[in-house]
Amino acid sequence: MQAIRILHFADLHIGVESYGHLDPQMGVSSRVRDFLNRFDEVVDYAIGNGVDAVIFCGDAYRNRDPGATYQREFARRIKRLVDEDIPILLLVGNHDLPAMPKKASSLDIFHTLEIPGVTVARRPGIYRIETKHGPFQAVTVPYPTRALFLAGISYRGKSIEEIDRLMARKVAEEIENLASKVDEELPTVLVGHFSVMGARYGSERSIMLGRDIILAKSVLASSPWDYVALGHIHRHQDLNEGFYPPVVYAGSLERIDFGEEGEEKGFVEVYLRKGETTYQFIPVKARPFITIEADVRAARDPTEAALQALSQHQVKNAVVRVNVKLLPEQEASFQERKLMAALKDAYYIASINRDVERVYRLRLEVKAVEELGPRELLEKYLELKKVSEERRKLLLQYAEELIREEEASGDKAG
Repeated sequence: MQAIRILHFADLHIGVESYGHLDPQMGVSSRVRDFLNRFDEVVDYAIGNGVDAVIFCGDAYRNRDPGATYQREFARRIKRLVDEDIPILLLVGNHDLPAMPKKASSLDIFHTLEIPGVTVARRPGIYRIETKHGPFQAVTVPYPTRALFLAGISYRGKSIEEIDRLMARKVAEEIENLASKVDEELPTVLVGHFSVMGARYGSERSIMLGRDIILAKSVLASSPWDYVALGHIHRHQDLNEGFYPPVVYAGSLERIDFGEEGEEKGFVEVYLRKGETTYQFIPVKARPFITIEADVRAARDPTEAALQALSQHQVKNAVVRVNVKLLPEQEASFQERKLMAALKDAYYIASINRDVERVYRLRLEVKAVEELGPRELLEKYLELKKVSEERRKLLLQYAEELIREEEASGDKAG
């Protein structure tokens, strides 16, 4: 049997405008064009290589109420696939969901128009997708919400953690229920938008809407699935590498911020066969993000030393930030404008940060220290180290999770 070739991509996030300039042609941030260009790479590859189908695993836009320009540009690219008779499945992610359950999602318009070849999955279900190389079935599990999975179930009086566990159990039960109903003769793809235990995160937490429900990998890594196509986590990864079926996050197509600086971006080409599915990752030309560290404390001329550090990097068309470590006596002679001039070919200069070495003393009474909790102590430490506000928020968020886990394990031990 010839493989059915499917393109799997996710987390498009049209509407991210950070680190950009006004694009006079579109009237929005130039960064929006970055995200659209990456979408074009997916569509061009699909058409140019004659793929059989496309699966999009959620989060078309930056937020749940996208502007008309963003919707138009998304629809233009969907139309290109439709015009080439390439069926596409659009799964609803958390950024596509309305604040009120009864309202339409940002993708529902494609369902309303009944466009041939376009399937919108807002609820768990089983869809038979016809392609030129035969049919396959897609089992869809959109982003888990209380309205979707806890309708009619009383959770009054339960803690947030208890509700999360209940939600995860209900989602797992729904997946098992759908698995029992599939046609076992057809190759089957599980299509989901959620977090899985063991996944390595990217920058999605910094733009996440709503609480995150985490499923166990064991719920996914079993029959009858031939491939598990996931969205929501921005880092490309196979959670079941070396085993069957592949459990794959395609990752996002474009970098959101410096948290994704070292991540390769792209989409996945899947060769779907019953019991023997394979895939390959296809990289895209995502905008480079570069952090330049220049420690010039030992230099006679701090500006020249910083310029030398800059020359070691290809900054053309990149989003760049520079961290310069200085001594107090070097600060007055440091010429930032020369660094700005050297970065003229960069796409965007995010920051030139001066980290001036000073001796600080944290003057706190012993009693005051004893009264501070772990989070407050960490806050004061980060403030002392002059960690950026964006980075500080992220570190404190991670710390909160670790503290909660430690407290929970301590309660169990007690």
